Amino acid sequence: MQTLTLNNGVTLNNGVQLPALGLGVFQTPPDETIAAVRAALDLGYRHIDTAAAYGNEREVGRAIHDSGVPREDIFIETKIWISDYGYDETLHGFDKSAAKLGVDRIDLLILHQALPSDFDKTLAAYRALEKLLADGKVRAIGVSNFMVDHLTALLGATSVVPAVNQLEIHPYFQQHDVLDFDDDHGILNQAWSPIGGITFYPGYGEGRRSVLEDPAVTAIAAAHGKSPAQVLLRWGIQEGRSVIPKSTKRHRIAENIDVFDFDLTADELTALDALETGRRGGPEPENVTLAAYGRAIPEA
Repeated sequence: MQTLTLNNGVTLNNGVQLPALGLGVFQTPPDETIAAVRAALDLGYRHIDTAAAYGNEREVGRAIHDSGVPREDIFIETKIWISDYGYDETLHGFDKSAAKLGVDRIDLLILHQALPSDFDKTLAAYRALEKLLADGKVRAIGVSNFMVDHLTALLGATSVVPAVNQLEIHPYFQQHDVLDFDDDHGILNQAWSPIGGITFYPGYGEGRRSVLEDPAVTAIAAAHGKSPAQVLLRWGIQEGRSVIPKSTKRHRIAENIDVFDFDLTADELTALDALETGRRGGPEPENVTLAAYGRAIPEA
């Protein structure tokens, strides 16, 4: 397993370098996105993760363009939504995202969800990603929220092994079966909600509790003079994952990147691993259908 640092990042399975930690902009309103991305780039972030379904690609692109940071120094990741699955539809989805971002090439383009009810459409979308990769329009391709059965079917029907699988990963929900499958096949595990933010969203349901307030997490944070969020990000990084915390507050954005000056002990890693509850915060993969989640992605 590769040890990740802010400077060396991680090498994807096609040789492309991905920064170990990035800024996520899920549920960041467009009018707050520009300031958040500008703050992140000013503070040293070089990886920004967005998605067509987030509705803020245009603002991410504007912030990058106006930042003064050379485009080649910034790693842009975005996602195709299920409504744009299908070969031609996904090729056009790339055109829409690239135009909104204001770029000719996207560093990492991934499928946002598997579509189990129409997996042929999912496969066609991935074949479009392979075409974009072959044509040099993207530097790497991958998937998000794909389970072992989805990955097995994908690998059996396509040619390019995904570089990344972006998943809900935090101490309360670790998905070890998927993590292990990805590790065995050279697919980087990338954590969304790496500090367990979804565990204290209103939609998490009855019995909601924040992993940031778990006594095991707060004790480790106190021992290192760090915040609980920094401990959870360090946990993900030390276990070889890419992490993409989300915040719109400059001081939190600064805090989240300040995780490369300490190490968790083996016992501390074990204690965090032991917090697994098996409770997913995001939608169940089998429930993702066009009828339930489909929505049109606007043109550029």
